[in-house]
Amino acid sequence: MSDPSQKSRTQFNKLQKRLRRSVGEAIADFNMIEPDDKVMVCLSGGKDSYTMLDILLNLQKTAPVNFEIIAVNLDQKQPGFPEHVLPEYLTSIGVPFHIIEHDTYSIVKRIIPEGQTTCSLCSRLRRGTLYGFAREHNITKIALGHHRDDIIETFFLNLFYAGKLKAMPPKLLSDDKQNIVIRPLAYCREKDINRFAAFKQFPIIPCNLCGSQENLQRKAMKQMLNGWDKQFPGRIETIFAGLQNIAPSQMLDTGLFDFAGLRRDPNSTLARVVSDEPGLDILER
Repeated sequence: MSDPSQKSRTQFNKLQKRLRRSVGEAIADFNMIEPDDKVMVCLSGGKDSYTMLDILLNLQKTAPVNFEIIAVNLDQKQPGFPEHVLPEYLTSIGVPFHIIEHDTYSIVKRIIPEGQTTCSLCSRLRRGTLYGFAREHNITKIALGHHRDDIIETFFLNLFYAGKLKAMPPKLLSDDKQNIVIRPLAYCREKDINRFAAFKQFPIIPCNLCGSQENLQRKAMKQMLNGWDKQFPGRIETIFAGLQNIAPSQMLDTGLFDFAGLRRDPNSTLARVVSDEPGLDILER
């Protein structure tokens, strides 16, 4: 009989290689990290950001370019937030870090009526604080832990609830042109990250300390996609591939494609396709 611990170690090694390969491919495809970059890895205390930091630290050792990593956590002064967890963990693995203390919790609670979801405002306040820190400390890249499932869920949220074909880009220039956001986990599956975090036993901090109601719309998207994944294996991969293979001329956005300017060209020399099938000899390219 095989040793269960050895089997578990083998499974973990395969999982780790898959995640590292996916992160490496995403970084290469979108030129996320360049020579002498100062990368701010945003840590929330959740499985995604822990996994991102772990993989980037490994990449830092083997990458052909030199880049710096600084871990940053925003302490939003939520009641019950375990302030010691991240500093102790980051100190134990020898990673430079900075804890930003900003009481966004009180701001959100003052503005959002009791019982309503606070995630949207909280996210904007958090983003603004992190952008400001990045500018003050000459950060060249801000790394967020969004993964492939987050990107697809956001796509369907925008499609179903906002009437937009919009997702999360793996690399983004902020509106003020001062910050570049990267998402190194863009090609990684959430279920792989869940398994990796369980193997590594990261000190997870729950995200529900604020008492906010769960984002029901995102939960619905997750349930829909999980159902598709079980019933139609490969569908999620096809959807994600579709987000990377867009044909503007086949959509309806007049701001993206010049439909009004389309003109026929009677002098075009594109050859007709001759078919041997009866009735199909009029087909053209």
